[in-house]
Amino acid sequence: MNCPLFYYRGMDTRMSKSVIATVTEMAEPVVESEGMKLADVEFKKEGRVWYLRIFIDKDGGVNHKDCENISSQIGERIEVEEIIPYSYILEVSSPGLDRVLKYEDDYRRFRGKLVRIYTYTPVDKKKEFVGRIVEVEDKNIVIEERDKKDIIRLPFKVIAKGKLEVEF
Repeated sequence: MNCPLFYYRGMDTRMSKSVIATVTEMAEPVVESEGMKLADVEFKKEGRVWYLRIFIDKDGGVNHKDCENISSQIGERIEVEEIIPYSYILEVSSPGLDRVLKYEDDYRRFRGKLVRIYTYTPVDKKKEFVGRIVEVEDKNIVIEERDKKDIIRLPFKVIAKGKLEVEF
């Protein structure tokens, strides 16, 4: 009995990755034509509901009208091209204070900020780092660890996830 459940979870994962890739490819030119940057795309099932989340950004931040505009344009294309074969909720918003950092340019932009980085493989026997971005150079993210004040060089290719930490 467990096999079918596992199979469907696998299908959810594959479907999610496919939708993310398709929506990203479709959304980037739309978002850029409006003077913004596509920060991230998520497609997740929470309970019984699927959510398509599109995160946009621009200098000075995004406002409600920006989100509404992008939602309308992208939502219409998704429906016309039948990218998602079942019901879902579309959310368009800014990445927020604890935004995900996906690209090297994101790390450059937030140099000096506090980040939390998870790696695929251990670096100095650890897979989680919290510190300030010192530099981005030669495909490496250089951070100064918050507690130890050690300088750590993380190859961009081993970073599984990075995000800004909220500071008060």
